[in-house]
Amino acid sequence: MEYKVVDTQISPEGRLDVLSKAEVHKLLDNSHGGLHAVFRNCSLAVLNCGNYLDDGKELLERYASFDISIIERERGIKLDIKGAPASAFVDDRMIKGIHEHLFAVLRDVLFISDEINGNVNFDLDSSTGITDAVFHILRNAGVLRPMTNPNLVVCWGGHSISLNEYDYSKKVGYELGLRTMDICTGCGPGAMKGPMKGATIGHAKQRIGNGRYLGISEPGIIAAESPNPIVNDLVILPDIEKRLEAFVRVGHGIVVFPGGAGTAEEILYILGILLHPDNAEIPYPLVFTGPQTSADYFRQIDAFIGLTLGPDAQRRYKIIVDDPVAVAKEMQAGIRQVREFRKERADAYYFNWTLKIDPEFQRPFAPTHENMRSLKLHKNQPAHLLAADLRRAFSGVVAGNVKDQGIRAIEKHGHFEIHGDPEIMEPMDALLSAFVEQHRMKLPGSKYVPCYRIIK
Repeated sequence: MEYKVVDTQISPEGRLDVLSKAEVHKLLDNSHGGLHAVFRNCSLAVLNCGNYLDDGKELLERYASFDISIIERERGIKLDIKGAPASAFVDDRMIKGIHEHLFAVLRDVLFISDEINGNVNFDLDSSTGITDAVFHILRNAGVLRPMTNPNLVVCWGGHSISLNEYDYSKKVGYELGLRTMDICTGCGPGAMKGPMKGATIGHAKQRIGNGRYLGISEPGIIAAESPNPIVNDLVILPDIEKRLEAFVRVGHGIVVFPGGAGTAEEILYILGILLHPDNAEIPYPLVFTGPQTSADYFRQIDAFIGLTLGPDAQRRYKIIVDDPVAVAKEMQAGIRQVREFRKERADAYYFNWTLKIDPEFQRPFAPTHENMRSLKLHKNQPAHLLAADLRRAFSGVVAGNVKDQGIRAIEKHGHFEIHGDPEIMEPMDALLSAFVEQHRMKLPGSKYVPCYRIIK
């Protein structure tokens, strides 16, 4: 099947008007140390906005002729784009939001390469160094806003959800927007788009003209979760671990909607952090919610958490079913506590420095077959460290489901094998099997072939 494509050239509008010769060279460099591949792939994902496709490998193959390069002119640079999805254009002009997202990709790819990687000022082997790097990436992107009260709600949930669940996520977003709260998501479709869409109406009714719809992604996932058109601030972090840290550092509370393996990964990440003894007294509102039809889903999630991480983990969240108003009020009350806590300790409202994140949640995890087999999935360890390896297990499933490299690894070497104690493996197998049965692993209409094998 052929897909309509467009060739064009675009200029920056007030951002990155000029680049150095070295930066241009890196962006055109297709070698191992160059930036062309990551810049090209992230740019294609941005240009594919609205064409929901949760398979990074298929997107790259569908638009195999796509390319993007830099043209240096006397008055500045232009992006030369070949073979872009035609849906990114209206009357032969690129949609403005997509135009902005393209230059956000350029900004973050260059900043991470120039200022973070290899910079002696950032020790990426230390916990504080990683947190400092996340802070600088977010600050460079202009999303850390001082002199504002806490009001940013992170919304997590699946890209492959039912229409009923999607409509519910919009209702929650609407109630949050009415209460002047802004929205941050993983920037893709489904439960990442719904809360933003609902919040736009709530903000409009309250005559809020500067509502924030922050999308945070990373190169491995963006091709499978193209930024939705509502995102007005897009940030690309270098890997999934820094992306997750960015969520919990900038957000003031988290709402979790139904989802699949990626949502389970996010849940395990935040619970693992909140279970760390140093974070016991830190307020961080966490709500799991969905329509009545999703009640069984949250019972399964709650049971899995209880069987693996225990009752202390279950006490760190509240489940609210089919009540968007109650969710918004719970967030509002929780964020009020966050504000008072940070005010007492002179901690920034815009970046949660106090939160302790164990290095096990920060070190990049490569989901290779060997690494997946080597995960420590046993109960003879602190709960927050078990959560770290459970998070890695689900991260590997996500990679094998939707990420280009993960899909290719599965095609070449077969299923990931996940080993562990039976009292952990059996609940995990049951949860993943439920995700498959409920069509939460892939978009509707896509046949799902498991990329993993649970070894009990």
